[in-house]
Amino acid sequence: MSTLPGSAAAGPLLRCRDLSRVFGSGRTARVAVDSVSADIDRGARIALTGPSGSGKSSLIHLFAALDAPSAGHISWPGLGADPRRDRTRIGVVFQAPSLIPALDVTENVALPQVLAGRSDTAARARARAALARLGLEPLAGRLPEELSGGQAHRVALARVLAGTARLVLADELTGQLDHGTGAEVLDVLFETVDMLGAALVVSTHDDTVAGRCPVRWSMRGGRLQIRSPTTPVPPTP
Repeated sequence: MSTLPGSAAAGPLLRCRDLSRVFGSGRTARVAVDSVSADIDRGARIALTGPSGSGKSSLIHLFAALDAPSAGHISWPGLGADPRRDRTRIGVVFQAPSLIPALDVTENVALPQVLAGRSDTAARARARAALARLGLEPLAGRLPEELSGGQAHRVALARVLAGTARLVLADELTGQLDHGTGAEVLDVLFETVDMLGAALVVSTHDDTVAGRCPVRWSMRGGRLQIRSPTTPVPPTP
């Protein structure tokens, strides 16, 4: 099978072949992902585009090992660990930041590290370092309800930066943000990925967002239809 764009001879972080996800059964069955084959290599920057309902989010969930395929095969040979057992190798950010209301910013950023087995002291240290690298130290003691939408998304990215992810998956990250805030959050996303030295797949229906990635994969009806280079768009000054 030929290598797909976003891949290189060094070997993929993720490989899937004939990957499908079907919800329901019989007459009510809905095919969300239909026979997708793809590789994601180290350092890849991939925009996953397509209209709402095309299967982008379902594919992101499969890539993140947050859901199991109905058919086909997926593996993560370049991660060094199976993400179904070690959640530290993949960072996922969604349209909703999913911060825990009762925890302050530092605690929210540290929580995945605690769940991964780090001590509270070590997890907090990593959280503080991540917040500092993204210039978010002034937010450290705030609760999620005290954050703007853009700030909450930046905190979610700090949570990824505090980890050791080799693959970052962003699902419609800027979909609910105004253009200016969305552009700023997108800059932080790419900054975070660069700091980690990770690969990135960002799902979006926004051509401006897609233009930030050198490779575009297009989904329609659950299938990857088009794989093409994009014209890069520079970050906001």
